[in-house]
Amino acid sequence: MPSPPIPVPPRWRTVSTERTLLAVVHNVTAATRLLDVLALFAVDPRIQTVFTCPGSSAFTRGTEEFLSARGIPLLPWPEAVRTEFDWALAASCGGDLHELRAPLTVIPHGMGYNKFLDHGNRKAVFGLSEPWLMHRGEVVPAHIVLSHQEQLDRLGRDCPPAVDRAVVAGDPCLDRLRASRPLRETYRQKLGVRRGQKLVLLSSTWGPESLYGHAPDLPAEIARELPLDEFRVVLALHPNIGQGHFPWQVRRWLEDGRRSGVLVLPQEQLWQPAAVAADVTIGDQGSVTFYSACLGTPVLLATAPRETVDPASPIAALLRSAPELKPGHLADQLTEAIAHPPALDAVIELATSVPGEFAARLTELGYRTLDLSRPERPPALVTFAPPRIRTAAVGAQWVSVFDGQVVRHAANGTSAPPRAHLVVTTDAPDPRLLERAGVVLGDQVPDPVRWIVATLTTLPGCSWAACPDGTSWLAGAHDGRLVRFATPELPEAVPSLLHSHHGELPAELRFTVAGVQHEVRLSVVKDGTAPPATP
Repeated sequence: MPSPPIPVPPRWRTVSTERTLLAVVHNVTAATRLLDVLALFAVDPRIQTVFTCPGSSAFTRGTEEFLSARGIPLLPWPEAVRTEFDWALAASCGGDLHELRAPLTVIPHGMGYNKFLDHGNRKAVFGLSEPWLMHRGEVVPAHIVLSHQEQLDRLGRDCPPAVDRAVVAGDPCLDRLRASRPLRETYRQKLGVRRGQKLVLLSSTWGPESLYGHAPDLPAEIARELPLDEFRVVLALHPNIGQGHFPWQVRRWLEDGRRSGVLVLPQEQLWQPAAVAADVTIGDQGSVTFYSACLGTPVLLATAPRETVDPASPIAALLRSAPELKPGHLADQLTEAIAHPPALDAVIELATSVPGEFAARLTELGYRTLDLSRPERPPALVTFAPPRIRTAAVGAQWVSVFDGQVVRHAANGTSAPPRAHLVVTTDAPDPRLLERAGVVLGDQVPDPVRWIVATLTTLPGCSWAACPDGTSWLAGAHDGRLVRFATPELPEAVPSLLHSHHGELPAELRFTVAGVQHEVRLSVVKDGTAPPATP
């Protein structure tokens, strides 16, 4: 069979491929799952992969840019349906897939098939029912990949003619998540989790019934209530949220949460390392919540809209079984969930019938469809790469120091706890917070001493200003004292200890944060016998 048109005509290509695989990408969500699965075939120089987009998804916008950033051009859909391919692979069922001239394999783009979508005047399970699998009385896909035997039972209930097209192959994402567990500590440190901290993963699918649709202020509220040094809050949003409102708009809505310490994952793929790293997940009816439970992570439901999913589905079973997050006392609820996780074994067994076998089973199916011999060394699904993201400090914090114990909370929009002082970084945009600050923390600057003196001069209510200076920090006070210190962890807490200390400064400070003891040595660069000079 001649190869179909791809960006370069056959005579200009370097590698003489034997088969062409068409990847049908509906939206960014489907693209992330397809790219995972295509890795099993893309390494074979006998196979040329071509991408197309049917344009049928309400969230098509952004798909072309997502793929282009990864060096993937799109074959226009009208050209794709005029061309014969050896195999087509899709992670969604929408659009005119019946027009494709290739055997089509459909895989789920999340944890199985769970959600109802309106079709005409009735609800149907997306990807597992007649409206999505048949056209004019004929089943469209040559293969319908299922992750669990229970899905085969529901397929027989909702679309009996498609049963003989079903292939139970398992779940590629769950296989990768479980294979990535040895990297848990790597992921935690890359996500900025320190000693003594618990990682709280907030996960939201899309739609008004989701966690973010139900309570868009929840991430910021959680971050403000939880002690900063006891909990690290990470937020993973479904890509459809950004595509539905524009990424810029969602970033603006999340700004308060960011300033309160929420790490908003910037890329579609980063939720997987966060799920492996998490100590507890707060979620909804989305796949990430279920995957977290499958990893043994305690889950709490911020919302549980059972009417949006098939009552016979695994997600419905999770919504019936997992505890719900209640207003107030969040730290106690999270601590209790971590210490005594809910028993969900019967639910998570519904995730896959063949754990760890997806790569082998889909590889066998794919090479049989392509009529090619399998490689001597079949490819495997790889672990998830460690995140490479910058973790910013909280712009404003209430800090309490009592008996060597340091407790910090985000200060955006909150009243001061008892005996707390305000610490503000130079990244804080609210000038009202700067005016009230007892301590100001700066970034690395060329002349730290000049910065400290000028900052204290312009903020007469501030008692200490501190910033990094090479491998150590410098902190200065209004009375002219200048102190140097170095500590591998939490240097930003030391100026609060200086602020709360009365009398002569010791050579060493000992303090405890989130149950972890710290020691820091102080070196007096200048005593306080003379006030600082104005620069």
